[in-house]
Amino acid sequence: MNPDLPPALRLAADRLLEGVARKGLADRAGRISQAYRSGRASAGVVSDAADATAYVLARLPATYAADLRAFVETAAIAPDFAPTSLLDAGAGPGGAGWAALEAWPGIARASLLDSNRAFLEMAETLAAEGPAALRDAQRIKGDLTRPDGWPAAELVVASYALAEIAPAHLGVTVESLWAATQGLLVVIEPGTPDGWARILKVRDQLIAAGGEVLAPCPHARACPLAAQDWCHFGQRLPRSRDHRLAKGAELPFEDEKFSYLTVARPGIAVAARTDRVLAPPHRAKPATSLKLCTPVGALETRVIAKRDKAAFAATRRLDWGDAL
Repeated sequence: MNPDLPPALRLAADRLLEGVARKGLADRAGRISQAYRSGRASAGVVSDAADATAYVLARLPATYAADLRAFVETAAIAPDFAPTSLLDAGAGPGGAGWAALEAWPGIARASLLDSNRAFLEMAETLAAEGPAALRDAQRIKGDLTRPDGWPAAELVVASYALAEIAPAHLGVTVESLWAATQGLLVVIEPGTPDGWARILKVRDQLIAAGGEVLAPCPHARACPLAAQDWCHFGQRLPRSRDHRLAKGAELPFEDEKFSYLTVARPGIAVAARTDRVLAPPHRAKPATSLKLCTPVGALETRVIAKRDKAAFAATRRLDWGDAL
């Protein structure tokens, strides 16, 4: 997969910066990032078009790349799933919709739900010359904690959205997301212990509701990692010059840490689940060591010796987060 923004989205983002002082945007982006890290919701962080532009510059590339990685992994497990409708709940500037269309180009109808008017307007601006499904999307100003006639869709996505939901309201939000799901629900959260804790709560709730866990877990049993670690993955993406400026960074790339969960309604055809790589493979001259989550719900460290030429060569293509 290509983690860079699609050309039409990159061009739209670049147009936002025409005639805008980069230093001012970088300062704004820094304040926004700090506010999010301190737990503030987007309504109190992104209040106007300038804030939304700073968010697009600083965060959209990474959230898009993480979303796309989750969608690509999901599509590999459900290869016959071909959604034509999308609900992006907590859409922000709409990056998840662009990633969804990369993974499932047959999406023809999209609904974007967010409580922040500045984000919805930014999503409309970015999609002005984008795919028809996003250009003509239904944009709904609404609160994720107060369900009110959300449109149903074959694919429902909540990307970096549940962090803003108070724990007392999370169950109602997840119930509403699931009620709107006709096929698959994909939840993506920051790859932090708190983000993974939310994913675990969502997982338990949706299993109890009859959902089938597709990814990243190869099973629906208790998480074998929960007592000692948190399940998260990393996606590397390129940084543009303006992106580096907004981040105050020098490296030409960024590693976005994320956690995710895909759950299917009954009746979705899925491939047999296989081991999932839970950490960067440890590669040495005589062998490669893999930390795996297995379909029987156990953790396993598997060592593939160099003398097993075929298996050892296959491990060279494996990365953190891959399914075997």
